[in-house]
Amino acid sequence: MNSPTGALPDVPNTNQPASASNVFGIGSEHPFANYWTCQGGLAEVISVLPEKIQADMLLERYFDIVDCVYPYIHRQTFYADYSHFWSLSTTDKANSDAALIALIFSMLAMGTQFVSAHSSTTKQTAEFYVSAAHQALRMSSYLNKTSIRSIQSMVLIVYFLINDNHASDGWAFAGILIRQAYAMGLHRDPNIVCPHATTFEKQQRRKLWQAVLFQDTFLTVLLSLPPSATHTDRLVADLVDDASSIASSSPTDVAYIRGCWTLANLVQESICSPRSLSLPIASTPRHKSTLLASFRAVYRSFPDQFRCWDSSSIAHLALTNKRLVRQTLFLTSNYWHNVMLLHSSESKEVLMNVKGTLEAAHEAISAFFLLVEVFGEEARVWWVFCHRAFLESVCMGNILREQKIHVDSGDSGMFARARGDITKMIDIMTNMSEGENGCE
Repeated sequence: MNSPTGALPDVPNTNQPASASNVFGIGSEHPFANYWTCQGGLAEVISVLPEKIQADMLLERYFDIVDCVYPYIHRQTFYADYSHFWSLSTTDKANSDAALIALIFSMLAMGTQFVSAHSSTTKQTAEFYVSAAHQALRMSSYLNKTSIRSIQSMVLIVYFLINDNHASDGWAFAGILIRQAYAMGLHRDPNIVCPHATTFEKQQRRKLWQAVLFQDTFLTVLLSLPPSATHTDRLVADLVDDASSIASSSPTDVAYIRGCWTLANLVQESICSPRSLSLPIASTPRHKSTLLASFRAVYRSFPDQFRCWDSSSIAHLALTNKRLVRQTLFLTSNYWHNVMLLHSSESKEVLMNVKGTLEAAHEAISAFFLLVEVFGEEARVWWVFCHRAFLESVCMGNILREQKIHVDSGDSGMFARARGDITKMIDIMTNMSEGENGCE
């Protein structure tokens, strides 16, 4: 079974049980190196924490970069727990919540991935931290016990593995994560399953389920596999922000989360499910028109700050509000990538919309170009963003190869722009692959 984008390998041949097959051809080593002894316990994991000043710097890096895009950990309450942990004696630290230690290490690992002076040593340090996070989860018995903290750390571990060129491992680990999220009831309306919880606790459960759903949906888009976070009675409209509450967050976060959540709900049903079975996204021209109307409605629901911008306004905004810039670029990339998939889908009854595909691909890949322009080295770490841009360039290249006859037509400017986008993407990929800091 081939991926509709032609960018991923065939599904492994299960008729050959004697040999193991790398699931996606990405990553070959076990992601969690074993540094741990049988009797070390949680104390052994805690002993490898960096000095607090170093940990503080990495956590600040995490909240500056990662939290913008995946804003589901409440900063103030996390730092309250974090500060309390550091105030404990060595003995009391060893008896603290192992899931909190896992969360701290997973955040340190993600923060380390975005250290400016990225090198092989930085990569090894980040992988060491994620191994410590996994060991702390083991100490918490995460396969038979679950908590907000353990789920939070697992979401980050999946993203870490994907960024670390371990997409196969990330996909497998995400399966455990989703089962545990279901077991905890995160997919249910908190007003039903925990009616006596505080407003803050309910808000955290909503944000965490959205994080699980978002991760599952957009990873399955890239890998053309079935979505798993499909059963829920949660409503996007229930996610609100009360500025007077402890549950309040950064001004744009709730709007961003709601936009991602609304988009994920549509993408999961209309894009992920058919692609996972190699079915056309739209079965008839009318069906395709209906889906496009649904995507346009979702786009119109995004606040103006996520829609009304250009490259110059983004560059200016980055001087004062990098958080909003990252959110805008990620939401834009996700939206237009899926519109591209819809326009490019074809069958015996439905033709590809070449113009619509190229326009959507251009909008999507332009968001990536801006990410590179504004944030430089940071862009290479975001595997999902890089891979989407790669798939967009592949899609445009396939169209140019098949549409040579139209190069001199009235739409030649559209094809020339696509060629320019592909050339720019090749230059960026070449740049990212060079030197000690080159991507794999």
